[in-house]
This record gives sequence, structure tokens and C-alpha cells, in this order.
Amino acid sequence: HISSLPRHSHQLGVGRRPTLHQQPGCSREHARSYQGDGRPRVHHDLAWLALNAAAQVESLEIVSKGIPMHARMIHSPSGRQSQLPYGTKGQYILSVDRANLNKELLTEAETYANTKLNFNHKLQDWSTETGLMTFARLDGSKAQVQADLIVGCDGAFSAVRKQFLRRTRFNYSQTYIPHGYMELTMPPNNGEFAMKPNYLHIWPRNTFMMIALPNLDKTFTCTLFMPFEDFEKITTGDKVIEFFQNYFPDAIPLIGVDALKRDYFRLPAQAMVSVKCSPYHIDDKCVLMGDAAHAVVPFYGQGMNAGFEDCIVFDEILDQLNEDIGAVLPEFSKVRVPDDHAIADLAMYNYVEMRAHVNSRWFLFRKHVETFLHLIMPKKIIPLYTMVTFTRTRYHKVVERWHWQEKVINRGLAFGAAGAACGGVYLLIKHPPNISKIVFPAEKIWSMLLALQTPEWCHRLTSD
Repeated sequence: HISSLPRHSHQLGVGRRPTLHQQPGCSREHARSYQGDGRPRVHHDLAWLALNAAAQVESLEIVSKGIPMHARMIHSPSGRQSQLPYGTKGQYILSVDRANLNKELLTEAETYANTKLNFNHKLQDWSTETGLMTFARLDGSKAQVQADLIVGCDGAFSAVRKQFLRRTRFNYSQTYIPHGYMELTMPPNNGEFAMKPNYLHIWPRNTFMMIALPNLDKTFTCTLFMPFEDFEKITTGDKVIEFFQNYFPDAIPLIGVDALKRDYFRLPAQAMVSVKCSPYHIDDKCVLMGDAAHAVVPFYGQGMNAGFEDCIVFDEILDQLNEDIGAVLPEFSKVRVPDDHAIADLAMYNYVEMRAHVNSRWFLFRKHVETFLHLIMPKKIIPLYTMVTFTRTRYHKVVERWHWQEKVINRGLAFGAAGAACGGVYLLIKHPPNISKIVFPAEKIWSMLLALQTPEWCHRLTSD
């Protein structure tokens, strides 16, 4: 999250404390090769914004090691599949492996002479007055470092942010959603992908869903999102298979019965948290970025992208304000807080869209209307997903424009329906139909409805 700083001739130290996805005792080489703590690999949807940020760091091979996904592939309970494109032709998101991304970023960071990487240092405390930071090492010893500027990019449970909580006028909230997630692996089929690879596969089931993202090794990482109480109801391997037969029957032969029974109980469902805070800075001593400032639930695939955008915006403000840190940090908070709060809310909304709305014919009809209007008026009507994923429109401006577009489209459809109704009435008045031809079929239908209540009809229905 701090790729812009080395280019501005500052001495930079990058501390790495053990997290859930990195073992204590991690070395430089281990950080590059370690795949996790037994969990399946974590993937990100890398969108245009992240690619734009990554492009500012030369020689990264992130794009070539990602798999393009051009559309959502919706799986119905019957197994029928239908596409829902992300944008116009040529627009796509990338499925990127976190371990490889970390390796690329660490390797690039080492190329800067003014950057020093410190592993096995866990932040214990730091001073807002002096910038003195105290770290604990694995051997029990402590190290102290004096910093002119502390950039806290240490995740949703940030140790740097704890100092902010001791100050007045710092707003902070965290929300755990009632749904958890569990990851499963879909192996290759005869050395090839078991499903079409250039899609984000979704099994929407209204109150829960499963998704699958492709990997370079021809596997899919499947993630089941579901209320915790539903996870807890499934207590045996047979219940796992029964559950999948009811809701994801087409996935069973692709994942495998034995793998499902084994992997479902390997780890409990994991929680998801959304963090909001403001401001992101303390005087000219410290600034928060990435998940430390704005952890979001994963349903828009924008968590990492928002972190990359922090880098872009910070870099731009450094240039605009001639690297005056005392002016840069408050401006960064002013610019980023409304945007990051907006994407946190959009991520919550997109979960409902992914697991429920895509099952609605009215929603799909609205999507087609919106796409058509975008084609004929590309600057006036822009789909929400396109604005979020394929442009640098500020997130809070995206929300404002989205609400405006919703009103315009709703009113247009309402006027269209009213016009059609008025036209129908006009035609009936102008060319009145023969009433006798309408009355007879109506009487016949009424008689049939009454007959449904007779025992003879009911018996006939039962016999049939």
C-alpha cells in the first residue's frame, strides 16, 4: 500500500507482523513461498484500478499471472447456466493469487535503495509525539525505531490504529455481518478446468450463495457464503452432501463427494468484518491506509483495489502539495474517508445483489435496459458496476450518480408503462370489441374455476 513513497526520496521501512495468513517466524524467503495456514488460497478480483496502480510499479507480472473473467456465470438450482457480463466488450476483472501478488510486491519493494524490509517485528506501541515505535522480536527482545512518518497498512485489526483510539474526535466502528465464509477446492478434470475458466461462477440462493474463481493450476477456489446458523446445522458428511444436492447439485461431481465431506469440516466458517474510521491521520506523524483504514466485506472485490487507490491518491496529493506532509495527511483524510465509507456500503449491497437479485427477472430486465441506455448514451447512463470497477470515479460520487440514474430509469419505465396503458385504453375506445365474444369465454373460465371446488374435479386431479 505504500509503493508511491520510495519514488519520493523518503527513507522507508516496511514492518511485517504475523497475521492469520503468515506464520510467526516468517523469513523473507518464507514470505514469498508460504501459501497460508491450511486454508485454500485467497484470491482477489483485481480490477482496472488496481492494474492502474500496479502499472506505476515497473516490471510487475501481475496481469500475466491473472485469469480474465469477462462475466458472471449464474448457476440455477436445475443446473442451467446464464451469463451476466461485467461491462462492455473488452472489459474484465482478474482472478489473482494473493501469495503471488505479495511476492511480486515484496520483490519490487526491494529494488528501492531507500526501502528496508523488517520481518518478525510485531508492533507493540508507538508515540504520537515523537514517532518512536517499539517492536517485539521472536526471541523476546525489543527494538525501537524513530520514524518521521508512520504509514499504517497492517490490516483490519491494525496495531497502529490502536493509538488512534486513545484520542478524542476519532470515529471508529466495526460491524461483523451475520454471514460467514468457507473455502473449498474444485480440482481439474483430466488436466483441464472443470468449468469455463473466464467467468466468476455464482450459485445464488437468495439467503446464501457459493462462488468459484479460477486458478492458474486449473483448479477453482469455491467460497460458500452463508449465515452462521446454517453452517452450524450441517454436522455430518452426509448432511453436507444432502445440502449440496438440494442447492448446488451440479457442483457435487466437480468437487467430489469425498472432498466435500472432508474439506467442509477442515476449518470452521470464518467471520467477515467491515471497519470504518475517520480521520485517517494524526497530525503529521501517522496515516492509515488499506484495511487498517477501511476494511470491507469482499462482495465487490474492491478491498485491495481501494488500498491501491490509497496509493494513487496519496501520490497525487504529495505532488500537488509539494510533499508538505503537514498538509498532505489532512487532505488525504478529507479526500479518502467519504469514498472508503461509500465502497464499504456498496460492498454490503453487492452481497444482496449476488445472492438474491440475480435470481429476479425484474432485476435482469432492468440490467438489460441499463445496458441498452449505456450503449446509446455512454456518457449519461453508466452501470454501477462499470463506474466502480472500470473507472476512477470517486466512490461516493458513484453512489450519488447511481441513485440519480435509478430514479431516471424508474421514472422512464413508469412513464412507458403509463403510456402503454393509455394507448390500450385509447384503442379500446376507438375500436370497441364485441362484448358478446368476451363475455362467453369469461363465463366459461368462471365455470371451470367453480368446478375446481367440486369433489369430482379434485378426485380427477388426484388420479391424474
